[in-house]
Formats: sequence, structure tokens, C-alpha cells
Amino acid sequence: MKNIIMYSTDWCGDCVRSEALLKSLNVSFDVVNVDKDDGANTYIQELQKGARRIPTIVFPDDTFLVEPSDVQLEEKLRNLGTI
Repeated sequence: MKNIIMYSTDWCGDCVRSEALLKSLNVSFDVVNVDKDDGANTYIQELQKGARRIPTIVFPDDTFLVEPSDVQLEEKLRNLGTI
């Protein structure tokens, strides 16, 4: 099964918040810094039709959320059966 991947940067407050929520819920995930990975940066821009908003969180079912609130992220995780 694929892992959840959070595309983020070191300076993004929303990324820090989403990462903290995932950790508090004991969710397994990987973090990819789009400032350091050109391929990842290109990938999220393709997902977002040219935009570059973070965090972009990609789920094992190939869906994704962009800049989700904690409520949206937790709801998605519940719907996936992750928590």
C-alpha cells in the first residue's frame, strides 16, 4: 500500500500544522520538500493545473487535498479508514 505523501516546504505554516496533525493521529506519511525537489514541485503544479499551493497531500487512492484545514484532513483520513 502506498504511503500518504505531503508536499511541503520548511517555511510553510500550514505545512507545519498539517504535519503536526498527521503525527498526532499516528498516521504514516512521507514529506517531500518542493523547494529541494524540482520533480516534486513540477508534480504538484501538474496536479493543481499550474498553481503551487502547499501543503499538497496525496493519498493512497490517488486523491489529494491542497491547503486542507485540520477538519478537512481528519475527515479525509476517516473516509480512507486511516484513523
